[in-house]
Amino acid sequence: MRKPFIAANWKMNKTISETQEFIRKFIPEVKDSSDVTIAIAPPFTSLPAAAAMIKDTGIILAAQNLFYEEKGAYTGEISPLMLVDIGCTYVIIGHSERRQYFHETDDTVNKKIKAAKKAGLGVIFCMGESLEEREAGKTFEILQRETEKGLEGVDPESIVIAYEPIWAIGTGKTATTEQAQEAHAYIREKLRVSYGNKADELCIIYGGSITPDNVDSIMACRDVDGALVGGASLKFESFSRIVNFRR
Repeated sequence: MRKPFIAANWKMNKTISETQEFIRKFIPEVKDSSDVTIAIAPPFTSLPAAAAMIKDTGIILAAQNLFYEEKGAYTGEISPLMLVDIGCTYVIIGHSERRQYFHETDDTVNKKIKAAKKAGLGVIFCMGESLEEREAGKTFEILQRETEKGLEGVDPESIVIAYEPIWAIGTGKTATTEQAQEAHAYIREKLRVSYGNKADELCIIYGGSITPDNVDSIMACRDVDGALVGGASLKFESFSRIVNFRR
């Protein structure tokens, strides 16, 4: 039985004081949610404050990105060891916004995943197709490529797969339950090629305009094990409702 994994990706939002206010109000709302793994990924500047506030709550601290070297002349980058030092246990890698705006490739994503794993960090590995790719019937082709190249040479321990159809991120559009289940089932089948029966233990979570209004139906899908939440995670009321989805 896979434990649901629900993560908040705040992207470039929230100051330190806003982070503290959110967590202060959020913790009481999820105090009885021990059957769900909860992760929060604030911006880098808010990581220390978040780490202090969620200590001993069971909530996981995640970063939104890292660089694949431990140290060196890489101005503006953050290493895996720095994230561990600050209290992170997970990191988001391969998000479509990183691929789109910062030109990350399957190869650099793979290097980042390996660097994170070497440092002892769990990984939320994002993948998904664009609208043009879906309309061209290339969804499975994209998912196969990103799965194989992103996870090449990577063991499955502490890996969470996040299927995020790019056309549904921040657009208000959400994949239908049939589309979500179909994609998740396909990803799990591809994971079985590399990991055998261990693929059935991996969480595959959905991201793409998840809200309190659609989380229950999405979470009812057999192969959907959680959610990576963007805009709806910025308010404690909506994110706590998502965490406390109705089974």
